[in-house]
Amino acid sequence: QVQLVESGGGLVQAGGSLRLSCAASGRTFSSYVMGWFRQAPGKEREFVAAISWSGSSTVYADSVKGRFTISRDNAKNTVYLQMNSLKPEDTAVYYCAATSAPTLRVRRAEYHYWGQGTQVTVSS
Repeated sequence: QVQLVESGGGLVQAGGSLRLSCAASGRTFSSYVMGWFRQAPGKEREFVAAISWSGSSTVYADSVKGRFTISRDNAKNTVYLQMNSLKPEDTAVYYCAATSAPTLRVRRAEYHYWGQGTQVTVSS
């Protein structure tokens, strides 16, 4: 069982940066693939980024590639999402998620544990 708590959301101007954090409970955090998803009003929840248990492999949605960076610190049971060059279309609730799958996953249905979400609003 893993419990996830996101933080770091807020209001930022276009072109600005934010860093989201996701703190996980449980002693087996390092065995989970971790992902970030987002959901804008009236839209489906979509994949943003994922990172392997060791941190050596990552995958990104095309819409954020080159602007967002996912990382993790297994000693702190925390995964991060550094978001640079933010655009108004990045506005959404951002969710942290965990899966026990052995390799990176991009589908929402393959993640077993979810945080409550943190709001990111980018003004133009």
